[in-house]
Amino acid sequence: MEIELLIKFLLVVGVFAVALGIAAYSTYGERKIAAFLQDRLGPNRAGPFGLLQPLADGVKMIMKEEIIPAHADKFLFILGPALAMLTACMTGVVIPWGGTLQIGGREFPLQVTDINIGILYAFAVVSIGVYGVMIGGWASNNKYALMGALRASSQMISYELAMGMSIVALVMLTGELSLSKIVQQQSGWHWNVIYQPLGFLIFIVCAFAECNRTPFDLPECESELVGGYHTEYSSMKLGFYLFAEYINMFISSAIISSLYFGGYNFPGLDMLNLSHNLMTILGTLIFFGKIVFFIFFFMWIRWTIPRFRYDQLMHLGWKVMIPLAIVNMIITGAVILWLR
Repeated sequence: MEIELLIKFLLVVGVFAVALGIAAYSTYGERKIAAFLQDRLGPNRAGPFGLLQPLADGVKMIMKEEIIPAHADKFLFILGPALAMLTACMTGVVIPWGGTLQIGGREFPLQVTDINIGILYAFAVVSIGVYGVMIGGWASNNKYALMGALRASSQMISYELAMGMSIVALVMLTGELSLSKIVQQQSGWHWNVIYQPLGFLIFIVCAFAECNRTPFDLPECESELVGGYHTEYSSMKLGFYLFAEYINMFISSAIISSLYFGGYNFPGLDMLNLSHNLMTILGTLIFFGKIVFFIFFFMWIRWTIPRFRYDQLMHLGWKVMIPLAIVNMIITGAVILWLR
């Protein structure tokens, strides 16, 4: 029992540290990719190849002066970024990061907790994240911040419907709500993206909108709203909002890889005849390789496609994504009935 608790504690600390590390170096990766696409060098001053740039940015954020506007609601002004960061970090506990490790004749899963409603938990926690944005925008007592918060709320509500229905089709297909069991079903070439290509397309478009990434970054839209919901924020409170966005991108990539691309499974992995623990470690590395690919995809889209207008965003959400998600759900149900 004590060993299990110790392993769980180490896993929680590890997931937290990896999420923060990847979020920090995603900022470096994004600036490098943006520089490459725009024929620039990007960060190259702090350390070799600019690798210490995220640390320099972190120190800069910590050392900046904390400013709270005189007419802001101080409690909610602090609560907003804290809530956004907390919900971003909570989602990773239900994701299966690998198979099981055998230590002392016992097996330990590389998943903090395997609850039988893992998908519902992840979506419930992600939904709470919008309160962090809404509270921060309202508490700032600034019209640009409030407008950004209203945009974020309506955008998330609109796209969560289509995202939820794409997941309903996947649950109908797999018969599971547990993320670990959905990943286990995808061994070999049985990746869900082959059976649910339309569901995957709807999910990834909605994930861009949920993470407020371009072309859906209307809540912060600097050309119209200065900085949107975080206009009045500075120092580490602004850093929390920016960090939460990158952690959400990391978690979204992990969920996409788990639901549609086999998670830690890879075709031909079983044929290598490696030891159990080595297979688990290799599976985890493959899983992180898939996550890094999707993080790159998020960045590639950001620096390639221009931002939508707000009416175009709502049109896409309500008149394209939701009808497509309903059609996908009906087709999935019909095919399941036909195969029986």
